[in-house]
Amino acid sequence: MQIIRIPVLSDNYIFLLWDSVRKIAAVVDPAVAKPVLTKLHELNAELVAIFNTHHHSDHVGGNRELMTHYPNVTVYGGESDSGRIPGQKVFLREGDSVEFGDRTGAVFFVPGHTRAHIAYYFPPVTPEETGELFCGDTLFAGGCGRLFEGTPAQMVDSLSKIRTLPDNTRVWCAHEYTLKNLQFALSVDGNNQDLQQRYTKVQASRNQGEATVPSLLGIEKLTNPFLRWDIPALQTAVKTSEPVQAFARLRGMKDTW
Repeated sequence: MQIIRIPVLSDNYIFLLWDSVRKIAAVVDPAVAKPVLTKLHELNAELVAIFNTHHHSDHVGGNRELMTHYPNVTVYGGESDSGRIPGQKVFLREGDSVEFGDRTGAVFFVPGHTRAHIAYYFPPVTPEETGELFCGDTLFAGGCGRLFEGTPAQMVDSLSKIRTLPDNTRVWCAHEYTLKNLQFALSVDGNNQDLQQRYTKVQASRNQGEATVPSLLGIEKLTNPFLRWDIPALQTAVKTSEPVQAFARLRGMKDTW
């Protein structure tokens, strides 16, 4: 399974999964259809699946047009997003799985950003490979999504699920927010040397126009404040040791930063 990152809109990423042997493809969160169609034609691939993480228009905006070109495509989304994702045919819940080619992905229910958000995790086939996590707007490189429909407690639970995955998991988040996220992270965790080093690298990458997605989950665990609500330095910064409250205060600070 090859993964092709397609930048669209101002800062979105669409991810195209490609099985070159079977000449099939799946797409994660197609905000728009045209660049996906262009890439499918280049690859001479048949689109067999649309994996949506949640219902926001910058994640599902291309669904209907893709369906007109590939009428047999199957549209996946969370069970609780019923009626909100165009063309949805499969309604997924925690513990379900999805298939693409010879790969099986696990479905996680990760509410917080929205009430119905899900993520897809494809574990590595061999020890040398990385796992692949498609997490939409739940976890970002250096940050996390705003809480539009969920609660801090839900988001802590959702991010806790993600935090248990192996360090060598690639995080395919849906937006290029990394530099600004790390600038905020430094404001609350400025003595973190891993964070300082990461910021320098990301700054250089962005100055050269390079993408910072995917990230590695192991790096997120060391540097992302929204996976570190139980670290003493961050609890000191937000003046509470209660985990959900610490997270809520961090998220509130980021919302107005």
